[in-house]
Amino acid sequence: IGPGDEPFLTQTLQVHFVELPPGTSNHGHGHQNEAVFYILEGRGYEIHDGARYDWEQGDLIVAHVDSVHRHFNASESERALAIVMKAKSLWMYMGLIQQGRSGPVDDESRYGPREDWSQVWTPGLVERTKVVKGADTSWETTPDGRIRVITSKDRTDQRILSVDVYEQEIPPGGRSGRHWHMADEVLYVISGSGHSLHWDVEAEIADRYYARIAKEPSQHSFAKGDTVYVPTNTVHQHVNDGDEPLVLLSGQNRMFRYLGYDNVRVLEPAPDPAETIGTSR
Repeated sequence: IGPGDEPFLTQTLQVHFVELPPGTSNHGHGHQNEAVFYILEGRGYEIHDGARYDWEQGDLIVAHVDSVHRHFNASESERALAIVMKAKSLWMYMGLIQQGRSGPVDDESRYGPREDWSQVWTPGLVERTKVVKGADTSWETTPDGRIRVITSKDRTDQRILSVDVYEQEIPPGGRSGRHWHMADEVLYVISGSGHSLHWDVEAEIADRYYARIAKEPSQHSFAKGDTVYVPTNTVHQHVNDGDEPLVLLSGQNRMFRYLGYDNVRVLEPAPDPAETIGTSR
């Protein structure tokens, strides 16, 4: 799904899946935009600009800006599967669109010898972490519920600049907090089933900006393996309708946080997990 991809239209995020059969790899290629890969199944490794990075299920890997990269499945018997999240439309809007596979430069006689492209990168980026292991993160209880932040703008040790990712676990009969943020969001259902409630927000422009939140939400059911989209500027809440924990993987475009929208307003906190045990659904 992504901007312009009818009928699965998003506003600022592109999301797709990469599957590698046992013992195979994809074609190496390069692009200016950053991309993060969350490993849903399997184990393998990356080759980025000639360097190797190993990964396994539950890891998050970044193909950094201006990276030539290739993905390898290290197993001879099991597939590898990843969900890829990227804010590619931002790079396209800014004209940073050089991408493709290796090949000669057109009209090569016009240009001088090769120069190291990384000369224009932010100093210190190459020393940052590119593979975030599950052990590098921890679960915490927040007003929105049980959350494991994988990458955020506060993790300055990571070489991830454009996408924020977290995991959320909601117990049977439970629900997330009802909250509001400006960024649109894509959620992948790792396990469980349930529904998502979305309240549209209208802007009333009077002596200042006022938000008018819809009285009734729209409802969107989902199950394991589904992808849920929350549009920009939407109040939302997720509910577990099943008998097992609901685990969601969230991706958001970090640029909103740098544009002055670095806040999540919790309108209704998630219930205490102990209170949901035995709750009818």
